[in-house]
Amino acid sequence: MSESTLAATTRAGSGPAGAVATKPSSTRRQVPAAKSRGGKQGSNTVAHVVLGLGGLIMISPLLYQIVMSLSTNTEVQSTPPTLWPSVVQWHNFADVFTSMNFGSQLWVTVSITVLRVIGQVLLCSMAGYAFARMRFRFKGPLLALVLSIIMVPSQLFLIPQYQIIQNLGWLNSIAGIVAPGIFSAFGLFLMRQFFMGLPDELEDAARLDGANPFQIFFRVMLPLAANGLWALVIITVLWSWNDLLWPLVVTSTANAAPLSVGLSNLQGEHSNNYPILMAASLMAMAPILIMFLLMQKRVMAGIGRSGLK
Repeated sequence: MSESTLAATTRAGSGPAGAVATKPSSTRRQVPAAKSRGGKQGSNTVAHVVLGLGGLIMISPLLYQIVMSLSTNTEVQSTPPTLWPSVVQWHNFADVFTSMNFGSQLWVTVSITVLRVIGQVLLCSMAGYAFARMRFRFKGPLLALVLSIIMVPSQLFLIPQYQIIQNLGWLNSIAGIVAPGIFSAFGLFLMRQFFMGLPDELEDAARLDGANPFQIFFRVMLPLAANGLWALVIITVLWSWNDLLWPLVVTSTANAAPLSVGLSNLQGEHSNNYPILMAASLMAMAPILIMFLLMQKRVMAGIGRSGLK
């Protein structure tokens, strides 16, 4: 091969054709990155599938409860169980109002829940702030005495509480149901943990500006403990809405009882009308479910930052 031919070949390799020839090597270097992205997308897909199946398993009792509320009593008790009724029984929800005093019992439930939430938020937040930020004599022993109530089963207080309510003449009344649950040692401990996590500089700055203890509490510290208040509200609402034992003890008439007592009375001694019971249960849980859907972010923030260390 002559020198002119070698020079021409060298120039051809350094020209556009040579640049094109280098593309396959760059493409080969990008292949591992594409595989990495594909692997990440595959892992995300698997995670979503697993979480979706887990969520479906968790809501399956609710879905079956809806099916039972739209079925007949024979279909509910059939073997194997009916996955969908042959004829949808919408009248089961209307029959709830003839089987129990749903309207009055719903009003009682809402009333005791609202009153308990107000009492818990006000009293527990003030007591929690006092034990967290103030100095007074016998602070440690008093806190230990109050928190020791958490370790005692609530059933032990049943008879003394009943005698107090009876002497006050509050049997078969909203006040009698609300009174024992207007304050809780757990709520005090919860709010105390939140206030202990706030910086001391905020309180000192407010004190230097001339604020008194009540102004410091209501204007400075309480707004900063909003997540703790929401956690306390959520816990109190769920506990009060589902409370059964104490209302069952202090009420003897259907109009004075909450929904929890009304639902328990739907269960017969020898037989049960399961579709009516399931329909009433769905109607009773509907307000709580709606509240959760509307306040989902606050629910997660309140429980996630509950302040328990």
